[in-house]
Amino acid sequence: LQITGLIFGGVGMVGTLAATVMPQWRVSAYVDGNIVVFETIWEGLWMDCISQLGLRLQCKFYDSVLALPPPLEAFRALMCIAVVLSVFAFLMAIVGVKYTHRTKEDPQRVSIFILVAGVAFLLTGTLVLIPVSWTGGSIIRDFYDPQVPVPLKRELGAALFVGWLSTALLVAAGAMYCHF
Repeated sequence: LQITGLIFGGVGMVGTLAATVMPQWRVSAYVDGNIVVFETIWEGLWMDCISQLGLRLQCKFYDSVLALPPPLEAFRALMCIAVVLSVFAFLMAIVGVKYTHRTKEDPQRVSIFILVAGVAFLLTGTLVLIPVSWTGGSIIRDFYDPQVPVPLKRELGAALFVGWLSTALLVAAGAMYCHF
């Protein structure tokens, strides 16, 4: 169970890092009857990208942190904290797995590192879930809002799905370690 938790936590940690740096949080939606599409727009936490015919990709980092909308600033902060916390939890899990020795005299003895890793994985999963779900909810709300112009409508990007999968793995790892 500890090794499975370690694998889930490690994959969740990598997924958290990937979701944080991926530019595909919001992807341009093709709502009208226009089948011919020359550009795909990706919007992420750190940059916007435009893919032209799948051949040329241009990305531009956001110019100023002060010019960003407050939710994007908060999502950046939460995801950065989640990355650091997931690395910490993974390291604690490694130490906990290495130094947990169950004996016949004390079968309930579990390293404090295992408990710390479990709580940290659960907290990391929560920190990832908040910006990913909030962004997904706003994309869905705007997509069905008739007041939003068609060129501004977006679809759920791959980074959101990576974030949701990472959340599930991190929470599973945390539950496994807190179960001990």
